Amino acid sequence: MKKLIIIIAMVAILCTVLDVFAQNAKAQYVGVKKCKMCHRGTKKGNIYEKWTKRGHAKAYATLATKEAKKIATEAGVKGDPQKAAECLKCHVTGYNAPAAATLTMEEGISCEACHGPGSTYKSLKVMKGVNKGTMKGTDYGLIEPNEKVCVTCHNPKSPTYKPFKYAEAIKKIAHSLPKK
Repeated sequence: MKKLIIIIAMVAILCTVLDVFAQNAKAQYVGVKKCKMCHRGTKKGNIYEKWTKRGHAKAYATLATKEAKKIATEAGVKGDPQKAAECLKCHVTGYNAPAAATLTMEEGISCEACHGPGSTYKSLKVMKGVNKGTMKGTDYGLIEPNEKVCVTCHNPKSPTYKPFKYAEAIKKIAHSLPKK
């Protein structure tokens, strides 16, 4: 009888783990317009508004500047930086990802660049559960950004690289929900 209970428990755990991996594997980007629906305004800590005023929101537009074109040329980029894969991979969320069909390049580096594609965690039920602490966002594909996420772009391969100080950088982009 004990063996049967152990087997049933192991099967249940395995099914849960496989379901989480399946959800994460099929996660799709939803775009900043979807994130904005719930993450704007004073009650939500002005998260969307803070993003619009910072460099990540302007990452794609920055590639159109004279300075960016000069930097790109010096780095050996052929043609327009706004069309160059070597620039877009860090200036556009989900660039060239099959799950990025709903994103626009004009969004620049948006929410899902740091938090992962939102289709599996964007529901009100999941977000409320995560905020209450009754659900783990990571079970639904929500990434808790860390230094490893940031240094995929903020690294010496960037032609404009400056030593990256994660502790300082994270303070500049902080956007927590207000405490209730």
